Amino acid sequence: MKKKNKILAGLASLTLAVALVGCGTKEESKGTGKAINEDKIVVGVTSGPHEQIAEVAAKVAKENGLEVEVKSFSDYVLPNTSLAEGDLDANSYQHKPFLDTFNKDHNTDLVPVGKTILNPMGIYSEKYKSFDEIPDGATFGLPNDPTNGARALFVLQEAGYIKLKDGADLTASIRDVEENKKNLKFIELEAAQIPKQLSEVDVAAINTNFALDAGINPKEDSILLESTDSPYVNYIVVRAENKDDPTIKKFVEAYQSDEVRKFIEKEFKGSVIPSW
Repeated sequence: MKKKNKILAGLASLTLAVALVGCGTKEESKGTGKAINEDKIVVGVTSGPHEQIAEVAAKVAKENGLEVEVKSFSDYVLPNTSLAEGDLDANSYQHKPFLDTFNKDHNTDLVPVGKTILNPMGIYSEKYKSFDEIPDGATFGLPNDPTNGARALFVLQEAGYIKLKDGADLTASIRDVEENKKNLKFIELEAAQIPKQLSEVDVAAINTNFALDAGINPKEDSILLESTDSPYVNYIVVRAENKDDPTIKKFVEAYQSDEVRKFIEKEFKGSVIPSW
């Protein structure tokens, strides 16, 4: 695998914890009553690309009179619990299927207010240079959480290697695989650990943030890559009570600026894609 460039060398690993722990109730989320400061907001992100991009957006916002404090987290749970409890004004790190699952599981009322980026999921192999080369009965490492496991299956279906049952949605699992042209043997693994276990399987699906952290470039090293019309575009998210707040809109505008777009395109060279 080709090593990521020096710009990406400092990306921190994220722990994909979809076995979510408790957080504030919907009533707590709606009832924080915390007004958005007109001059300063606190935005939660996960370490890595989301943090890097938010820092650039913060600079753009500052030029327009809004101070943005970027607070970094090392997991996927705390940015939402902190937002629901009023410790953050917004966060930027998640796609809508994850958000929907979080709201349902935690009785929260968090809403998306602006598109950010797509981190396309890639399919990788240390043994084969194309998916067509993969033999019948090959082992396939699949993320073991519902959101990203389903995402990997849809990448395979889009490429024509499997077919899911009619009606399979974004929580599809291996039990929904109706046709399996290569008789792939799915092995469910913790998403964050798949890069380390890639040599132990024939092929595997890896989230972009984990791939980059392991020195894997999605654009150059994947043998299949999620398309840009994916439903897994990431969003800026806020409490429902603040979705129309003018200060939040000001931050969304700063994020969706030409300056931020140019930074993403230059910094990540196609492994992270602007989605607005």
